[in-house]
Amino acid sequence: MNVLPMIHYPHDFQPKQGELYCERVPVQRIAEAVGTPVYVYSHKTLVGHYRKLHAAFRAVKPLVCFSVKANGNLAILRLLVRCGAGLDIVSGGELFKARRVGCPASRIVYASVGKTPEEIRESLRQGIFCFNVESAPELKAVDEVARRLKRRARVALRLNPDVDAHTHRHITTGVAESKFGIDIETATRLVREHQRYAGVEIIGVHLHIGSQITHAQPFVLAIQRAAAVMEAGRAAGLAMGWINLGGGLGIIYKDERPQTPADFARRVLPWLKRLKVRLILEPGRFIVGNAGVLVTRVLYVKQARRKQFAVVDAGMTELIRPALYDAYHGVVRVQGAVASRNGYGVYDVVGPVCESADVLARDRALGALAPGELLAVLGAGAYGSVMASNYNGRLRPAEVLVRGSRWAVIRKRETLRDLVRQDVIPGELLR
Repeated sequence: MNVLPMIHYPHDFQPKQGELYCERVPVQRIAEAVGTPVYVYSHKTLVGHYRKLHAAFRAVKPLVCFSVKANGNLAILRLLVRCGAGLDIVSGGELFKARRVGCPASRIVYASVGKTPEEIRESLRQGIFCFNVESAPELKAVDEVARRLKRRARVALRLNPDVDAHTHRHITTGVAESKFGIDIETATRLVREHQRYAGVEIIGVHLHIGSQITHAQPFVLAIQRAAAVMEAGRAAGLAMGWINLGGGLGIIYKDERPQTPADFARRVLPWLKRLKVRLILEPGRFIVGNAGVLVTRVLYVKQARRKQFAVVDAGMTELIRPALYDAYHGVVRVQGAVASRNGYGVYDVVGPVCESADVLARDRALGALAPGELLAVLGAGAYGSVMASNYNGRLRPAEVLVRGSRWAVIRKRETLRDLVRQDVIPGELLR
């Protein structure tokens, strides 16, 4: 007999008497009321992860800015802002969202390798805390816009320390071949020449070296390499009082053993204290990744010559990570878990999209499935809804937030009218 593999259930999504719960709400109850696919988030997980990270670094009074790109739902952003979080943005659209949910401009940091003059201008008008500058030409652009507005822009130079974070190549950002950041030699020159940029105040450095990093050593190495830039800046008269370590803290999807916030802090705090700096963090996945699941319904069970397929109503349009990164996500039954016998009940869980890559999970022992049953794809809180698309004419799902025994829809399911809302048929060209 094959036994079901050990499943990592995020701590606020747990089976109780054979039924999956989010906090104190049966997930099936939500699916029956709202339909599928649907993203379901735990309030307790979101708040708990933010508070653990903030507490671990309280010795350096951190500014913890949630990464909006990980999950941009307004209800989630407002919840975290009310807990004291700032927001890490990468576009003018995310700036609009940040202000819409009441995030103080003094708690907003702006990353992105390609900021437009309009985005820089609006960010300065709003009074954001700082820009993470990715290149010498961008530093010049920020300087020019700031001087035209008679403002002084705070910036942190995003360094490319050439540190391998040992994660997937598509989410490694701190190696020399990456498009991100400024090499150490160029950054040193820029801080020494800072007086050429009258519209800019260089307040420190930024070190986002990748995502899903499970141990502290790459961060420590990056800080060590950044120290030379900090020292050069201070020698040139800059305060250089901040280090931004970005995000990238790993979570458990399968069998990872990521560091805890306390473990991470123990490794890096001595270096921060030695440099006498304040800290900015930009967590996304760490806060929201295991705070959400994607609930989907089995449409068909298909027997092929060498495979069994569970064809479900969610796919790469709702969770692109498996197709894009070959990422692993746990899949569990919402009602009951039945051991498979002699391979029976082992499925590839696939979606309805007309692409061979539309596979959510391979070779999963789920027991004998039948059409209509519900499955939950775990760890879907980060880079799920934000990367969803209308490809194949698909409608983006609803999103639900659970708090204790209560729950509410925080994004309505799209309609067919939403699908064509922005399209225009120009009669004068089609006659």
